[in-house]
Amino acid sequence: MKIAPLIKEMDKYGDKIKYILLHTGQHYDKKMSDIFFKELEIQEPDINLGVNKGSQTEQIANIMVKFEEVCLKEKPDLIIVVGDVNSTLACGLVASRLGIKLAHVEAGLRSFDRAMPEEINRIIVDHLSDYLFITEQSGYYNLIKDGVEKNKIYFVGNLMIDTLIQCLNKKTNILKKIKLEPKKYCVVTLHRPANVDDRKKLESIIKILKNFNKQVVWPIHPRTKKNIEKFNLGGWLKNFIILEPLGYLDFISLVSDSRFVFTDSGGIQEETTYLKIPCLTMRKNTERPVTISEGTNVLVNSEKEIVETLKFLNKKKSSIPKYWDGKSAKRIVNILLKIL
Repeated sequence: MKIAPLIKEMDKYGDKIKYILLHTGQHYDKKMSDIFFKELEIQEPDINLGVNKGSQTEQIANIMVKFEEVCLKEKPDLIIVVGDVNSTLACGLVASRLGIKLAHVEAGLRSFDRAMPEEINRIIVDHLSDYLFITEQSGYYNLIKDGVEKNKIYFVGNLMIDTLIQCLNKKTNILKKIKLEPKKYCVVTLHRPANVDDRKKLESIIKILKNFNKQVVWPIHPRTKKNIEKFNLGGWLKNFIILEPLGYLDFISLVSDSRFVFTDSGGIQEETTYLKIPCLTMRKNTERPVTISEGTNVLVNSEKEIVETLKFLNKKKSSIPKYWDGKSAKRIVNILLKIL
């Protein structure tokens, strides 16, 4: 989702930029990966490493081995990695080892929680990178505090918002399919181990959801679904609308007409901020503080906090952060043209 607008912008400069699109295979569920290439109207990957099994450490190691082979063959001038997933770390490490310039899109974000694997990934990749593209001002302060040179940092805005804006005119009829009216439901997404891997924690969250006075629509993540089955909690969901993982167009259509969103995701905090949809994030921290200071996001970590937040759902003032305007890809490509 973050690469799509970048690919489309680079396509305008075919005489100056030659790129190879590589998919590591890390996100291997067909409904959570392959469909995005089609919906976002970008080409199938030139290379797919097919690394989709094993522990996090095995994944990172296997991606590194296979990606190194690609780099030795293709000899790229620059490697661009996005976000904070294991693929980003693995490819960043290979770039550093081979002495290839590295650009990190969505750099500088920090939750200050080292228990989150993504936090470790962010920190390491930021220190390895030659060019760091940030989405919000907090990223700049975090990088400077970490000792990153100012001339490596570029405030370009948010590629996720580029994608969101491009997709808003492609809304689907998913509400009609599941027989819902706008603003009469809330959307739930949960996948983080801290929320779904522990039976007691998952039970408490489902109990909270059952007390919402809106219809709960839950596109369920494979990890969460597996644990609900493992803990025999399926019977607790009978009053919810449970959906398989959705494509991006269906999901954004669902979110944009919802009353509010209950999540533990990172990107949804940004999308709801742009859409001005209230967002309750079931976490103790967020690496995207601008979604709280300027956006619609509120951190909640207990039933009491949720109840209090719901009382004042529409009273939180919000605005769209700087450079979240659909032009981030253009800024990045213009910088790359000057650099290269």
